[in-house]
Amino acid sequence: MRLYRLLRFPYDFGGRDVANWFPGHMAKGLKQMRAKLARVDCIVEVHDARIPLSGRNPLFKEYLGIKPHLLILNKMDLSDSSQQNRIVKELKNQGLQNVIYTDCIRDVNIRQVVPAITEHIEGSPRFHRTENPEICIMVIGIPNVGKSSLINCLRRIHLRKGKASKVGGEPGITRSVLFRIQVSENPLIYLFDTPGVLSPRIENVETGMKLALCGTILDHLVGEDIIADYLLYTLNNYPQHRYVKHYELEGPCSNIETLLKKIAVKLGKTQKVKALTGVGDVNITIPDYSAAAYEFIRAFRKGVLGRVTLD
Repeated sequence: MRLYRLLRFPYDFGGRDVANWFPGHMAKGLKQMRAKLARVDCIVEVHDARIPLSGRNPLFKEYLGIKPHLLILNKMDLSDSSQQNRIVKELKNQGLQNVIYTDCIRDVNIRQVVPAITEHIEGSPRFHRTENPEICIMVIGIPNVGKSSLINCLRRIHLRKGKASKVGGEPGITRSVLFRIQVSENPLIYLFDTPGVLSPRIENVETGMKLALCGTILDHLVGEDIIADYLLYTLNNYPQHRYVKHYELEGPCSNIETLLKKIAVKLGKTQKVKALTGVGDVNITIPDYSAAAYEFIRAFRKGVLGRVTLD
């Protein structure tokens, strides 16, 4: 019990303003999506399974909400599987009846996607295209949730073909709405890949931090030191203490500088700086806290520090 009294709760956001972290609301991407909407039968929204309730762009519903909708919660291998039933129930209470958890790295549940799309469309009007047997879908979502990975995975499974969309570990890889991409032969399905579009109205700072922790925006917009500190707080209060064993600590800690120093020393992440002494400038070696923060965040995003659902 003494240990948990030492851990922080709640987290102090220090009056930070999320408006400074998120650039424009990517109106160009939304405009491109709307221009293609008349040719689309179904919207497939991809979101990160670690933040299934936070960060979904409400503008998608406002701009694209008239179409049949399938929500895919990707990166399920990084989320806490014990929370899935609770999350699905909450999403259904919000009106989302079609939810699939996926892992595009291991092709988990990917084969459920095409049948779900066809079943969903068969129960809905075809929007003036009933004479055309092909299906056209649009894949949408905020940055870096795995939209392109899903597309490539569908092509690999249903067409035995390679990548059609670039994949990267940072947000902003897909810059514009592309031409149609085929992902299935029977049924014949084409799709439009789209750029990640963040909401211009983030609910609160905590939601913004969850988005940052999952890498949906560039780290430097928030600060890796801040992200690392929030990550330590999150792991301690989940609780998920796998980082203790991974970094060979004596036990959980609440001080981010203590943890980063330990990580830097363990991994040999150091830097030389000049120190002014009585005999002149002297080069000394100190822990590289920035490199350690980078390592800590990347380890979490890879699932090394345990599976966590942030909502």
